[in-house]
Amino acid sequence: QVQLVESGGESVEVGESLRLSCAAPEYHYALNCMAWFRQTPGQEREGVAALYLGRNDDITNYADSVKGRFTISQEPGENTVYLQMNKLRPEDTAKYYCAASTPCLRGGQLASSAYNSWGQGTQVTVSS
Repeated sequence: QVQLVESGGESVEVGESLRLSCAAPEYHYALNCMAWFRQTPGQEREGVAALYLGRNDDITNYADSVKGRFTISQEPGENTVYLQMNKLRPEDTAKYYCAASTPCLRGGQLASSAYNSWGQGTQVTVSS
């Protein structure tokens, strides 16, 4: 498993943007299978965005609720994955978790079962 540290969550108003970061400070190999999930109290953890950095192609996958508004990315050579969130809505309010799969068996998955490392979460609150 890999230690993951999220940051960037805060309280914003409807329509604003946020960028979440997830770092793997102690992992010395490239993390090419990462994702963001979110969860609200009493609800199942929901896959929001997934990224697979393949040898020839990169794969991104998004939940329908965030397509066109959220972007997952990773800087080349960095073990940090980002979630750019634009046009935020009240229903985006949740605790956001970063996840990684090592080794990467199935890239681009939005199912929590595909990941074996999790961060502690960062809270995003969107008010109207």
